[in-house]
Amino acid sequence: MSGVLLVTGGSRGIGAATARLAAERGYTVCVNYRQNRAAAEEVVAAITAGGGAAIAVGADVASEPDVVRLFETVTAELGPIRVLINNAGILERQTRVEHIDAARLDRIFATNVRGAFVCAREAVRRMSTAHGGAGGAIVNVSSRAAQLGAPGEYVDYAASKAALDALTIGLAREVAGEGIRVNGVRAGIIYTDIHADGGEPGRVDRVGPTLPMQRGGHAIEVARAILWLASDEASYSTGTFIDVAGGR
Repeated sequence: MSGVLLVTGGSRGIGAATARLAAERGYTVCVNYRQNRAAAEEVVAAITAGGGAAIAVGADVASEPDVVRLFETVTAELGPIRVLINNAGILERQTRVEHIDAARLDRIFATNVRGAFVCAREAVRRMSTAHGGAGGAIVNVSSRAAQLGAPGEYVDYAASKAALDALTIGLAREVAGEGIRVNGVRAGIIYTDIHADGGEPGRVDRVGPTLPMQRGGHAIEVARAILWLASDEASYSTGTFIDVAGGR
């Protein structure tokens, strides 16, 4: 599959690696970002320097109007969306459940769950053959935390990713007959900036050696799995997951 690919949260980490690799494989890419315009434009510059085509569009996926504008902009500037990578996600500082307040839960779920739902909705409205679309693929970037729970660190983040897994399975079965495949990638302990957001920038170095593969993963390793699921090589796969977690 080729065509227009939108990656949310594409300015850093797994999203940025996915955007660059997608461009190398012939996709026209929209790099979505929430705040860091400079980082998103760096990704776009790297893509265009390599002969690819990309744009950066600012939008907060936690805002429904922003999401609608994002999809309208991509369609107007690049053409019909064929692939959505629901990658945008946040976490907050490591803590136990007894210290988590409702405001924190609202922030986590607004981006990680509601944002993914609304992005998926807009993608389906454009991709579904029932709406005159040509079909497409959605890949949701989840986490092994969805199954492991992240006790003592990010149970709220883990719960949000479990909800994303439920979206993946339910939506996949809902639109399988409309030319859309929906799959997920569960990332493990990966070298990205998100660990600094949780208050432990060196978390991968701490946890990595305890894993069966005895190391942390890299964003490009997750990106490869994401793009396989988005590609025609995965044409008979929907409602399924690839764990990229070093055996964890």
